[in-house]
Amino acid sequence: MSKRPSISFSDFKAPEKGVAIILVAKGGSFAEEAANAVGGADKIKRIIEISGFTGALGKTAEAIETNGNAIDKIVLVGVGEAGSLGNDAWIKIGGAAYARIGKAEQAHVTLALPETTIAGDEAADVALGMILRAYKFDRYKTRKKDDSGEPKHAPKITIATADIHAAKKAFEAAEAVAEGVILARNLVNEPANVLGPVEFAEEAEKLTRLGVKVEVLGEKEMKKLGMGALLGVAQGSVRPPRLVVMEWQGAKSKEKPIAFVGKGVVFDTGGISIKPALGMEEMKGDMGGAAAVIGLICALAGRKAKVNAIGVVGLVENMPDGNAQRPGDIVTSMSGQTIEVINTDAEGRLVLADALHYTNTRFEPRIMINLATLTGACMVALGHYHAGLFSNDDELADQLYDAGQSSGEKLWRLPLGEEYDKMIDSKFADMKNSSGRYGGAITAAQFLKRFVGDTPWAHLDVAGTAMDSRENEYNQSWGSGFGVRLLDRLVRDQYES
Repeated sequence: MSKRPSISFSDFKAPEKGVAIILVAKGGSFAEEAANAVGGADKIKRIIEISGFTGALGKTAEAIETNGNAIDKIVLVGVGEAGSLGNDAWIKIGGAAYARIGKAEQAHVTLALPETTIAGDEAADVALGMILRAYKFDRYKTRKKDDSGEPKHAPKITIATADIHAAKKAFEAAEAVAEGVILARNLVNEPANVLGPVEFAEEAEKLTRLGVKVEVLGEKEMKKLGMGALLGVAQGSVRPPRLVVMEWQGAKSKEKPIAFVGKGVVFDTGGISIKPALGMEEMKGDMGGAAAVIGLICALAGRKAKVNAIGVVGLVENMPDGNAQRPGDIVTSMSGQTIEVINTDAEGRLVLADALHYTNTRFEPRIMINLATLTGACMVALGHYHAGLFSNDDELADQLYDAGQSSGEKLWRLPLGEEYDKMIDSKFADMKNSSGRYGGAITAAQFLKRFVGDTPWAHLDVAGTAMDSRENEYNQSWGSGFGVRLLDRLVRDQYES
């Protein structure tokens, strides 16, 4: 697995050895502290001139030092317009900087810009970007390449900043968020033969070390509750289903919790409506929504967020066994509503139907947000750069959109409406689980809406963002951990007491 860097904070001083990392704003401007760190402004100006470096956000330039100085390499990292940097930009800066450390085992970042005060939380975001960029899932590689360009040991990184105390305090929270993202990435990247519903539930139970109360429901308990929709998906697999409930009580008051619900299909063959063979191996990531929920609860508990939060994940495997449900079957959900199964590959909404109703009726949350790698239709519409957002509440939708813009885990709202709702009516049951290819992401959301009552609710379709994700400055992983930073930002901005 990846070698996580060791990060500390200091006041402004010249680095003793290793890599010196300097911030440069658009147009080539840099701070006096940066010049002092490398022995003078002329060196920085020379690198800018020779490389044609413009200081664009996330871009880098470097020069090897061969004159016997303490440092071995100078790296310039562009920050773009220095006065308009958000949370995601600072994380990108940290990721871009880490990528240029190479095999060096020590690096020094001078976190200063001309006429700009870099706050403690921004310094922490730089550190967060470095940790996330360092992530690598190579657990199953028995032969490691020596020419990977990566350090043999976890590099020691010193971040020089104007407010050491504030940076250290903010980094405690950022490090907890990093733990949550990495947990989510690990779960999505794990092969399905290793991570089944039982093993996933065991990972959730480990959160008790952080003060999270974890309850695991087995098949017997779910049958007693009447979860026929979830159990219908699970019946084709020899691996038993699980429903995991995670409770974090961080608020001083006994206020109603906010709730997060995740689809956890640990592998999806499509069932009897089997998927094409090409690309089916990627369906180990069809639990990306559940991974984000457990990662979020890990982050909230790790940073001791002042909020009461519930995480619920429905865990199943969808297989084409002789006992698997068939197209045309009718199942009864926990809510009492009946569902005609048109397509067994539209299984995630069946899992969520029972998980949402259970969460809503048991905990009566203030808001409820579910995440699911639900539809290919959402990927067709939005590609890999936005997740689909559907909601019955405009205020919650706006809060989520803003959190996405700030965190860089972006959302785009798509419609719900009576016309779409009619498309999932069934001749033989209360509803059907698929209405065909047109508006597929929307009709899936309309289906879920029937199980949330009047609770303010949002559905995030993360099919294009949680797995097979696009690489950027702080993510080089197939499983991105999408949703953890987004929802942590939502909680910070809107729901902490």
